[in-house]
Amino acid sequence: MDKKLKIATVFSGIGAVEQALKRMNIDHEIVFACDNGDIEIDIEPEEELKKIKKMETVLAKKEYVDSLYSNKTRRTNFVKKSYLANYDIDPSKFYLDIRMLDGTDYENEVDLFVGGSPCQSFSTVGFQEGLEDTRGTLFYDYARLLNEIHPKMFIYENVRGLTTHDKGNTWEIMKGVFSQLNYNIFESVLDAKDYGIPQTRRRIFVVGVRKDIKIDKNYSFPPKVEDLKFTMQDFLLSKTKLGNFKSINSKLSLTFEEGYVDPKYILSPKLKKYVMSTGTKGFYQKVEIDLPIARTILATMGNRHRAGVDNYMTDLGPIRMLTEREAHRLMGFPDDYKIVVSRAQGYRQAGNSIVVDVLIKILEDMLEYIQWR
Repeated sequence: MDKKLKIATVFSGIGAVEQALKRMNIDHEIVFACDNGDIEIDIEPEEELKKIKKMETVLAKKEYVDSLYSNKTRRTNFVKKSYLANYDIDPSKFYLDIRMLDGTDYENEVDLFVGGSPCQSFSTVGFQEGLEDTRGTLFYDYARLLNEIHPKMFIYENVRGLTTHDKGNTWEIMKGVFSQLNYNIFESVLDAKDYGIPQTRRRIFVVGVRKDIKIDKNYSFPPKVEDLKFTMQDFLLSKTKLGNFKSINSKLSLTFEEGYVDPKYILSPKLKKYVMSTGTKGFYQKVEIDLPIARTILATMGNRHRAGVDNYMTDLGPIRMLTEREAHRLMGFPDDYKIVVSRAQGYRQAGNSIVVDVLIKILEDMLEYIQWR
């Protein structure tokens, strides 16, 4: 490509789309990123946004929001720490709160806008007032930014259950909002195991293309890969040592060579008894370990759920849990991705991410669809 792709992300996490573009060797610029790191502060967001929109400079707006966070909480934004350690972005372009981000500062400066939002019910039944129907939810702010920035295209991701949430009302309103904002949208539920990653992870993806962009064919989501090349065992450090899990021209490349796994991941006898339990009081789970295709990587996997919910291996002999590096691998992050946070935060950040390989497939078709040059 002879043109730099300008991207912006909200609920940015550890940068799944940024990682996808890096693996695809696509020249790109991160216009801004935004994530509060699951830190909540006591504010009236609509009132604060009104104040911010009256400020004269982008810097003044950001400094005001940063000061709100520093004055109201002592918690560390570990997502920001991971993001800045891995991507080429000026820290002044990393925002802390989507609710207080003025998208008009970036109007017509973004080619691709990416993010998701928590699944929240809307107060109005049916699509009556468009964007205003979603006020008070974080989707409202996602859509507000979409309306203010006017990117050429967007990708929205959420849990599979979004389409049935609140008896389908939530999804119908969201689709109406996207259309009202002048975008043609295409949606599909995609599973990571169908796109090269040995993990069962079903998520809904929405691709939006601005209606004024001329195209000469219908968009279609990427077809499933014919055969899954790798198993979860291939992604383990004991089989593919640290540094041997790479990406070459967007494709994962593994060199099988025995590596080291810290024994601290082995379950104690007490934890083993709990983990291997089928459940109690009518709550039954089928216990399975050493699965070739991982169960969904959870943000809470560090809590050591039962083996009917989480992933456990016996490659060392005793039963062990996945390491945080292995969890990142199962989300499509090569070993050159730097994990700079604690073990618990590492699990949380991996489990909250989007699978990189799914995004790569979407982006390949999406950029071809709009004939990006």
